[in-house]
Amino acid sequence: MTRTAPDPRARMGAFAFALAGILFVLYEAVAPREDQTTLEGAASWASAGWSIAHVSAIVGLILIPLGYGALRGFLEGTKNEKTAFLAATIGYIGSGLTISYYGAEVYGLKAIGERAVADGDASLTEVGDAFRLDPTAMTVFAIGLALIAIAGVLAAVAVWRSGVLSKWSGVPFAVLMVTYLPQFFIPQAGRIAWGALVTVSALWLAAELWRASSKAPAKELQPA
Repeated sequence: MTRTAPDPRARMGAFAFALAGILFVLYEAVAPREDQTTLEGAASWASAGWSIAHVSAIVGLILIPLGYGALRGFLEGTKNEKTAFLAATIGYIGSGLTISYYGAEVYGLKAIGERAVADGDASLTEVGDAFRLDPTAMTVFAIGLALIAIAGVLAAVAVWRSGVLSKWSGVPFAVLMVTYLPQFFIPQAGRIAWGALVTVSALWLAAELWRASSKAPAKELQPA
């Protein structure tokens, strides 16, 4: 029996993008941004808000390449499948490298912050800067973010050429992934605005995938 059924790959991608978008605004909004050379800054590292924010970023970075992978599955058999595959592959690598740095932010800074507060010694925050600004750590982080940017652009190209998704629906998300690194150098209000824009752009991409999933080609289903 032949009948039209929603494409589960597109719907999985829609869910991944939507949740990632929500997690990114959470990441920017709940992370405390105290002066991190003070005891207040050390206390912020040990806070629940700091942990929630960075774990949110980690999960979001896992979900984004999963979304690209779902896009590849949805475009399977088309000339754009390879581009989406490259987006997913490069995205996985970029997220993996970036997450390694976020892990240090979550666990390492938390331990340093707790010790600094317990000892009343703000100078211990210098230990945090020692590994955050370490050349190896910074290089891995920068390469990871560069790969995330490239993956976002490739995904936008696949969406643009797909013929079934709105051409522009992948562009804002790609632009925001390209500006992932620069946004670290703007004030907190700007970073929260960036996170909110990631949410909006991810939800647009999710909505397009969900809409397209209902218009997927008919599937061959075996009778029960």
